[in-house]
Amino acid sequence: MLVSLKREYAQFVTSGSQLLLLLVGFQLESLTGWLSCLGLMALLSLFAWYSALHRLRMVSGTPTSRIGSAAQGYAELIGRGGAEEAPLYAPYSHLPCLWYRFRVEYRDSKNNWHTEGTGESHAPFVIDDGTGKCIVDPQGAEIISRHKDRWQVADYRYTEWKLIDLDHIYVLGEFKTVGGSNSMVTHKELVNRVLSEWKMDNADLMQRFDLDGNGKLDMQEWMLARQAAKREAEKRLTQARAEPDTHFMLKPHDGRLFLISNFDPDRLVRRYSIWTWVHVAIFFGALAALGWLQQNPIS
Repeated sequence: MLVSLKREYAQFVTSGSQLLLLLVGFQLESLTGWLSCLGLMALLSLFAWYSALHRLRMVSGTPTSRIGSAAQGYAELIGRGGAEEAPLYAPYSHLPCLWYRFRVEYRDSKNNWHTEGTGESHAPFVIDDGTGKCIVDPQGAEIISRHKDRWQVADYRYTEWKLIDLDHIYVLGEFKTVGGSNSMVTHKELVNRVLSEWKMDNADLMQRFDLDGNGKLDMQEWMLARQAAKREAEKRLTQARAEPDTHFMLKPHDGRLFLISNFDPDRLVRRYSIWTWVHVAIFFGALAALGWLQQNPIS
């Protein structure tokens, strides 16, 4: 069963709201009540349709990139999941996973369930597509997983959703590479940085470059210091560029969709396509019901 673990504005939450509005309409049994409920249903469906369509376009319109050659910016990646460092364990099942979300519910004396606690992990994990590895930071993402466990102990019900090791993970978000060949620091910036560091230890600076021992650097001595700083900067720059690249997948700063799932993109496209048409049908159904009620008011 496909389960959305991040509260999405279109699919499950608004559809539940629409069902609740129908129940309210039956309870009110008045023309004004029905018109209000159906009007709200139409507005919710319009908003939900746009939300589903936006997600459909993002998933279907973004080509899959390879980690080793992906361009910086908004990208779609697919790779086998793995732990970044120490394994993560779900809080109630104690099973190893890459990410989890949980809900704890309590049953009262009237047999009604009440949510007592919810939470989710924010620890990064890794995906590997064979061309490289990418660290995924799940904070702020909409997460869709097929792994859902639910069990009951006495009057408590526990539900956990998980992404697990070796899942094929789909990620749509902001791709960023740090260090190595992607280092943005320039040689000039490094020279200034080296000189600033040396100035903080003035005694050592004077010992190295105050050739006449007068306690200050003249123009020639300062030029010698700059030449030494340039050589040190070149050394540091060579070392920095020799370091391996570290790739990250993060929440986009511009508000675009950040989606993580262990379903392939074709399955996600079908899902959002279905919800797009469902909300269109609900929208026009609510409008048709509004027109019918205005012509045939409830007595």
